[in-house]
Amino acid sequence: MLNRRQMLMMSGAAALLPLIGTPAFAQQMKQVRFFVPAAPGGGWDQTARTMEQVLRTANLVGSTQVTNVGGAGGTVGLPQFINQWKGQGDGLMVSGLVMMGAIIANKTPFNLTNVTPIARLTGEAEVIVVPKESPLKTLKDLAAALKADVAKVTWAGGSAGGTDHIIAALVAQAVGADPTKISYVAYAGGGPAQAALLGNQVTCGISGLGEFVEQIKAGNLRALGISSDKRIPGLDVPTFKESGVDVEFFNWRGVFAPPGVSADQKKAMIDLVTAMNKSQAWQDELKKRDWTDIFLAGDAFEAFIKTETERVTDTLKKIGLA
Repeated sequence: MLNRRQMLMMSGAAALLPLIGTPAFAQQMKQVRFFVPAAPGGGWDQTARTMEQVLRTANLVGSTQVTNVGGAGGTVGLPQFINQWKGQGDGLMVSGLVMMGAIIANKTPFNLTNVTPIARLTGEAEVIVVPKESPLKTLKDLAAALKADVAKVTWAGGSAGGTDHIIAALVAQAVGADPTKISYVAYAGGGPAQAALLGNQVTCGISGLGEFVEQIKAGNLRALGISSDKRIPGLDVPTFKESGVDVEFFNWRGVFAPPGVSADQKKAMIDLVTAMNKSQAWQDELKKRDWTDIFLAGDAFEAFIKTETERVTDTLKKIGLA
C-alpha cells in the first residue's frame, strides 16, 4: 500500500518519463460527462464537481454533466459504465483505491482493466472522527476500546473492502485487536456515513479528510487522528503514529474513460486532464481541499494500476478481507 512518501516519489519519477499527450494547452472539448459510481457528497463526487468547476473556469470544456450511481464501492456503477458508456469519448469516470479494494473484496467479474486509465489526480489522508458527544477523546481511547472488545466499536465508512475499511482493519491490527472481527458499517458514500455519525448511530467514522473537515471545523465531529505522515497545517489533529498507532496511509483518486474509445479520444482526454492539472484554478482547489497533487497520466498510470492491484490484493489478504 502506498504511503505519502512512496506516492510522491513515484509521482516525481513519473514526471521524468515522457507523458502521452501533455501539451501546453489542450483544445477545448465540446462536452465532458462525469460518471460517479457513488452517492452524492463523497470524495469521488467532490472530485467530479471540482473538476467540472475548474474545467469551465479554465475554458477547457463547453458543457459538463455529472451522473451518480452509488453502491458497493463503485461495483454497482462500474458495469454500467463499461456496458452503457462503451466507446463514448466524452465520458470520464472518477474512481480510485476504494473501488479497487471493493472489486477485490467482493470478487466482482469487472475490474479496472475493463476501462481506460486516463490519469491519477490526487492523494488524500484519511481521518478518524467521533460525534462531539462521544466519550472517546483521543485515538488512544479508541485503541483501548478496540482492545477491550473490538466488536463493540462500530465504524461508519465507505464500501466493504474500500480504503476506509482497510484502514479501520489496519488500525485494529496495529493496536492488537483482531482485524477480522471489526464491526464495520458500509455506506454508499460520505454523505450517508456523515449522517450516521451526526445521528450518533455509530461509535466512530473514517473517511478522506475532505469529507469531514467542515464538520470538524464546525465542532460537530471530533477528529481523533489522521493517517498522513505529518500533521495537516491549520488542523489540530495528531497523526496515527503520534498516538502510538503504527499506520500511515494515503488514498488516491483518478479518472478513467470507458472501454472501446479510440486512440485519438484517449489522447484528447489525457490532454484535457493534463491541462486542467496545470491550471491555477485546479492548484488552488488542491490547496483548499488538502488534496496532494500526485498526477500521473497515460501509460504510466496504467502501469500504476497493475502494480497497485497486486499491492492491495496482498494487503486485503493479510487482514482477512480477501
